[in-house]
Amino acid sequence: MYTNEAFGLRLKTIRQEHHETQKQLAALLKVKPNQICEMENGRKASTYEKLSIICTHYNVTADYLLCLTDEPRKLEET
Repeated sequence: MYTNEAFGLRLKTIRQEHHETQKQLAALLKVKPNQICEMENGRKASTYEKLSIICTHYNVTADYLLCLTDEPRKLEET
């Protein structure tokens, strides 16, 4: 089930697996680094536009980030 906290934890995990900083992700999303921190801590949600960018950037489906499935799946097989 979706919660801001669960989304934030998955976002943080994926970001760290890709060895990126909050600052780097913030630059990609054109937001301030503290907004990434707030998303990862469950205090803020993402917009649909930013969710799409995150999914494309990390090649992961939105259903995983939104906690609709527990298995991360790639957008496209490489």
